Amino acid sequence: MPNYRRLRVPGATYFFTVNLAREGDTALVDHIDLLREAYRVTAAEHPIDCRAMVVLPDHIHAVWTLPPGDADFSRRWQKLKARFTHATGLRGAQSRSMVVKREAGLWQRRFWEHMIRNPDEEGRAIAYCLSDPVRHGYVEQAAEWPFSTLHRDLRAKVGPSPTLRAVA
Repeated sequence: MPNYRRLRVPGATYFFTVNLAREGDTALVDHIDLLREAYRVTAAEHPIDCRAMVVLPDHIHAVWTLPPGDADFSRRWQKLKARFTHATGLRGAQSRSMVVKREAGLWQRRFWEHMIRNPDEEGRAIAYCLSDPVRHGYVEQAAEWPFSTLHRDLRAKVGPSPTLRAVA
């Protein structure tokens, strides 16, 4: 059995990629209001400084800073995923082990995380998040994708240019 090791540093900033189990699924954008509510409730219980987030049809990228003294990003993702799954009632293919563990099979079991070590790395992670819809060919400019914190940042007049293009 694999031994997943995660670097847990209280108050750190992390870059995440969280995927649905089926590549090409569209559940996240089809049910964006339920995902937003799952995020809102989770962030109210377990605070998150969301530096950037983008929701694509089958995956999410996020850059989060956790509060000082808190390194439990796994609990936040677990709750967000569970709330979304429960609210939608969606299910994926379930193995016998998933049924025993009461997993719906909608999400991949694991997620990818990387601790951000400096401001330049954070800038690259944010740019990657916000430009991912361009890389996938959903839009020509990042500002055209509706499910991104880029719009929040533009309203606040901070953050990257609305003409941000895909990062190589």
